[in-house]
Amino acid sequence: MAPVLSRSLATSASLISLSSSIRHPNNKVFNLRGVFLPQNNGLRKGFSCSGLKWKPEKRSDRVSVRCKAAVAEKESTDTSGEKFEYQAEVSRLLDLIVHSLYSHKEVFLRELVSNASDALDKLRFLSVTEPSLLGDAGDLEIRIRSDPDNGIITITDTGIGMTKEELVDCLGTIAQSGTSKFLKALKENKDVGADNDLIGQFGVGFYSAFLVSEKVVVSTKSPKSDKQYVWESEADSSSYVIKEETDPEKILRRGTEITLYLKEDDKYEFSEAVRIQGLVKNYSQFVAFPIYTWVEKSRTVEVEEEEEPKGEEVPEGEKKKTKKTKTEKYWDWELANETKPIWMRNPKEVEKDEYQEFYKKTFNEFLDPLAYTHFTTEGEVEFRSVLYIPGMGPLNNEEVINPKTKNIRLHVKRVFISDDFDGELDYKKFWENFGKFLKLGCVEDSGNHKRITPLLRFYTSKSEEELTSLDEYVENMGENQKAIYYLATDSLKSAKSAPFLEKLLQKDIEVLYLIEPIDEVAIQNLQTYKEKKFVDISKEDLELGDDDEVKDRETKQEYNLLCDWIKQQLGEKVAKVQVSKRLSSSPCVLVSGKFGWSANMERLMKAQTLGDQSSLEFMRGRRILEINPDHPIIKDMNAACKNAPDSDDAKRAVDLLYDTALISSGFTPDSPAELGGKIYEMMAMALGGRWGRSDGDKEEAAEGNAAESDANASEVSEPQVIEPSEVRMESDPWQD
Repeated sequence: MAPVLSRSLATSASLISLSSSIRHPNNKVFNLRGVFLPQNNGLRKGFSCSGLKWKPEKRSDRVSVRCKAAVAEKESTDTSGEKFEYQAEVSRLLDLIVHSLYSHKEVFLRELVSNASDALDKLRFLSVTEPSLLGDAGDLEIRIRSDPDNGIITITDTGIGMTKEELVDCLGTIAQSGTSKFLKALKENKDVGADNDLIGQFGVGFYSAFLVSEKVVVSTKSPKSDKQYVWESEADSSSYVIKEETDPEKILRRGTEITLYLKEDDKYEFSEAVRIQGLVKNYSQFVAFPIYTWVEKSRTVEVEEEEEPKGEEVPEGEKKKTKKTKTEKYWDWELANETKPIWMRNPKEVEKDEYQEFYKKTFNEFLDPLAYTHFTTEGEVEFRSVLYIPGMGPLNNEEVINPKTKNIRLHVKRVFISDDFDGELDYKKFWENFGKFLKLGCVEDSGNHKRITPLLRFYTSKSEEELTSLDEYVENMGENQKAIYYLATDSLKSAKSAPFLEKLLQKDIEVLYLIEPIDEVAIQNLQTYKEKKFVDISKEDLELGDDDEVKDRETKQEYNLLCDWIKQQLGEKVAKVQVSKRLSSSPCVLVSGKFGWSANMERLMKAQTLGDQSSLEFMRGRRILEINPDHPIIKDMNAACKNAPDSDDAKRAVDLLYDTALISSGFTPDSPAELGGKIYEMMAMALGGRWGRSDGDKEEAAEGNAAESDANASEVSEPQVIEPSEVRMESDPWQD
């Protein structure tokens, strides 16, 4: 019978006669057994175990083992360890973690499991060049065990572990990261080379343990060190303790063991095995390493039971025994992350059955998906995704209209981050930040025009405050409207006052305002949308669809002579002069040729540092001056053409008309100073002392203007108020 050691051993030395596997001098073999004795360990030289010293002694015809409680040694090793102060305010960090960084307490397990996975990844990577690091410490895995009675959670990994120095660096400094240093070392040593994107950050995430813990103990053993160290800290402390582990029962072969002593309020929520397993499946089921949780299981066993006799009593040994089955409870490890992340694999290597199985397990569905697509998006933001269409529509209408339906699951480095996404996107804010990139897609990504175009937004003549989509534009089009009209300018203000709009606004036709530099190029690359052609209203041959051909022909005949006369005066400045169909209140407008640059594009090309001046001259060479036959100025010009075609004043008026149209149409005059001089001259002619001047000024004006020399300067008459539009000079060739 194995001896029983009393607690008195802890305070006194005792002698115990034990049979063990020790050979007596008389060649007799004795067997020693006891719960404190290590198995398969020779006793010739003695040993220590559980704080007790055992030493075999020879006494006459028997062997005795002296058990000595190592009280003094135990007390000397069970010290408080070396105390360190945090290098930053831990209270500030913890306040940040509790109130800002994490919205749910349960993420502590996600963060700690991620750190364990990082440690395993790091070991696996380093073992490629140093196989000795793996040793005989077992498989790369994570195990999580909970103790509901005491409110304790233990998370153990067989990863790289930490030395004492690494404990200070990684856990003693706020936001310090051991693996981030590892990555930096890899970048500096380009010869190493590896796919290390799974190695994460072991810093702030670790401190999420204090969301639910009043004390955290980290015991770690690095294969680079012969010693195991223990890091310990409390939630409200500004310091931590590091000591060497001396208890043989707590020695790790390799890796890290984190023990969380839960707060009173969190013991019942997070210490249950079922809760732990649920959190692992939710957040960490796609981690690359196996995660085992300690859970209660049940099994059916067969037992023999004696039948109760009927009637007469049956002697004890003669009772019949029958075999029955019963269910018994037991605890064991269970793999919690069986599902593999198929989105990380090449779509060509994944079978249909795998997609379907993954869908059922991930979304708890029983039907196969109706369809699925597996794709990768690359750019400034890269991600891999699998999109499923359910095999059956939702039974509850609320699932359809609820903007927070959890149909999107975001994983980063295989770890679940969130499924809380609003279904309603703040598109205005999105457009402000990413709209230019979508427009760039119209230029660079022709294969996705159909996907990109519905996302575009513009201000319009009917929506100057809110952005409008092309779908909304097409929906609001009139029955006879055959095209999508647009105008490209440098600002919204310029667009609203442009003369090109006049007739379209009069006909209630909506016009897109392209006010960003990339807009015009993007629209020209699209060409059409929903079978509607994009039309620039600043180009020639604008068709609005409701022309009166008879009236247009008569008007054209009436003003043919004026158009030819103006073209003769302007020469090569314009390709031609014609009657306009787009003006209602302006006298004229300068439009671009159908295949030339618009005024907006010409402005942008001039601004290019390395612009080609030869192509600039060629593309801007074709300009068409359109005149409004209903405007008083054009009617006066028509009279001048017929009655005084050689008048210098009429010719100056043509030049001024062209320069004014140049500016109002968005072009830049070649000589702004020359244009200013023409305007001043015309102002002097129009004003001409109509509001009275001094006698000296009048005499100077009379000497400088032969047309007014016959007037009697000394004759003073009562001033006559004349409207500016009715002013006529005595030698005015335009007067009827």
